[in-house]
Amino acid sequence: MKFGTKVIHAGIEPDPGTGAVMTPIYQTSTYAQESPGVHKGYEYARTQNPTRSVLEKNLAALENGTDAICFSSGLAAMDAILKMLKPGDEIVSTNDLYGGSYRLMVRIYEKYGIKAHFVGMNNPANVEAAINENTKLLWIETPTNPMLNIVDIEAVCAIAKKHKVLACVDNTFASPYLQNPLDLGADMVLHSATKYLGGHSDVVHGAVIVKDEALASELRFIQNAAGAVPGPQDCFLILRGIKTLHLRVERACQNAERIAAYLKNHSKVNKVYYPGFEDHPNHAIAKKQMRHFGGMVSFDLHTDTLEFATNVLSNTHYFTLAESLGGVESLIGHPASMTHASIPREERMKVGLTDSLIRLSVGVEDVEDLINDLETALAKLPEPAVVA
Repeated sequence: MKFGTKVIHAGIEPDPGTGAVMTPIYQTSTYAQESPGVHKGYEYARTQNPTRSVLEKNLAALENGTDAICFSSGLAAMDAILKMLKPGDEIVSTNDLYGGSYRLMVRIYEKYGIKAHFVGMNNPANVEAAINENTKLLWIETPTNPMLNIVDIEAVCAIAKKHKVLACVDNTFASPYLQNPLDLGADMVLHSATKYLGGHSDVVHGAVIVKDEALASELRFIQNAAGAVPGPQDCFLILRGIKTLHLRVERACQNAERIAAYLKNHSKVNKVYYPGFEDHPNHAIAKKQMRHFGGMVSFDLHTDTLEFATNVLSNTHYFTLAESLGGVESLIGHPASMTHASIPREERMKVGLTDSLIRLSVGVEDVEDLINDLETALAKLPEPAVVA
């Protein structure tokens, strides 16, 4: 089954009770039983819900996995994975990471004796050097947020297998349409389904997809025991969003490519971070493991000040200043003060996350309007001084 067919049909059948083509929202907390333990497969909605079950089957198919476990948010999904660790275990992750993931590892789990090490994962040798006898998990994010570094999934997952360490890939920025980490050796794939999977900025949701039955069983136990489950309305909205995933992401990729090229040639822009450029450090890896280069673009300004960044951020019209990404509408954000504010400034600066860095989530609007919008905002800045 090709991807464009999977998003609409994989794991989805007309409702057996009514023939409804769209999966119904089973808005119930409990289910009738004929006698104790004799039921139709559903007992209590924290444990199972028919709307959620259909979504989980669909997500498993999209990532070429065997099972998917859904959660109330991407961070709840990550939390479930970290709950598989025990005091004394260690994590190796990328030093360019979503601020919420960093906060969960450092501010929450370090208190329980689980330590995270952050390295430049775009070089697999750094990963190998950071692994020790306590390492139990490699946390991979690619493309990274917000610097859009590319991690060689196959190479890093081979290192994980060599050391008998679990590898999880946060695939949120790419979506299953662009990248399938399980096919490249990952044990788990995580999505903040809030983003590209939902695609309409109207639901918060998360999921983990696996191939291994034992991993699925452990995660499903945690899902039920800890209870961070999504409601049926949320699952319905993600199912609805997935049906146009391939169309939305393809258009966003096309728009991002045009916008990245425009910014690269702008006199007021210092550097553009976009894996589609041939001079991107891991462009060849991106080309190998992704079907396109994604809808995210980051750039910093010629003058690195918060004042200049604020000027641009406050003067766009079609790019809405807001957190999140992956919706049909274009968003503009300031990682240093928004999505990555929980990371200390000195750590941000080590990876190039400057005070003037701006992150774009490129939507599906007409690209000419988006470019004109950026041009209007950048025109508010003074021209950079000419060095004699």
